[in-house]
Amino acid sequence: MFTKVGFSGIGLHTGRPVRLTLRPASAGHGIVFRRTDVVGIDARVPARWDLVQISPLNTRIVNAAGVTVSTIEHLMAALAGCGVHNVLVEIDGPEVPILDGSAAGFARAILGVGLRRLDAPLRAIEVLAPVEVAQNGAVARLRPQQEGEPRGLRIDFGIDFPDPAIGRQHRVLDMANGAFLRELCDSRTFCRLSDVEAMQSQGLALGGTYENAVVIDGDRVLSPGGLRHADEAVRHKMLDALGDLTTAGLPILGVYEGRRAGHAMTNHLLRALFAQPDAWRIVECDAALAARLPGGRLKPADLAAVA
Repeated sequence: MFTKVGFSGIGLHTGRPVRLTLRPASAGHGIVFRRTDVVGIDARVPARWDLVQISPLNTRIVNAAGVTVSTIEHLMAALAGCGVHNVLVEIDGPEVPILDGSAAGFARAILGVGLRRLDAPLRAIEVLAPVEVAQNGAVARLRPQQEGEPRGLRIDFGIDFPDPAIGRQHRVLDMANGAFLRELCDSRTFCRLSDVEAMQSQGLALGGTYENAVVIDGDRVLSPGGLRHADEAVRHKMLDALGDLTTAGLPILGVYEGRRAGHAMTNHLLRALFAQPDAWRIVECDAALAARLPGGRLKPADLAAVA
């Protein structure tokens, strides 16, 4: 980014008002959060897979001092989708603002201030061997690209809900050349009306409204305006997956396959990947490969998707 950009809103789960500022950072900095409301202890929390504290409904990171930042996944997806790999995220509370429940607001603001290429080679993590985790009928898998598949990141996701308004959905997307902006970034988080009361009784979803989440009740979509896409639910799951994969610290080259997977499963998958040193390697991206990353070679038509 050329300059800082700010956001304000409420946390989806805490319901607390929060302000967040993205500040440009140098090459090798990575994505690091800093809690400006925390004093006397280390307030910096790198957005890294090994600092993720397992949570079923969002992605929370925690540092050695116990400082946390929650619901980072939509912002992380927007950063990856816009090609931002180094940034300091200053935040004055424990949870990233939910905005409209998608990543579009973050992407729009980032693209609005413009991007600056850093004078350093772009590196990526290439998957060399399949890695899979499974739990309670959910599966998440990373595998190398097969012969004939272009290098880059492909997301293959399937969901299955009993509610007819969601039902069974499946989508496969090559994440190259602005696909995130065109296809995923405006898809909102969703929940079933029957789950809202249970979540709130546990101190969750306290900031949820019909304007920042898609609420489903059987075959009805209760949020005003209905769905943005017929398969908005699976698109949002793919958005979440990109955000969670971004905690790897570098872009991933490979195919991510998720079936009924969520935040916890994707983190378990990254832990499994990095526990197998022969299943991955770090590579430097030439111009052609960098262009195939989620934020590479954006075009005006891609930007129009979030204008």
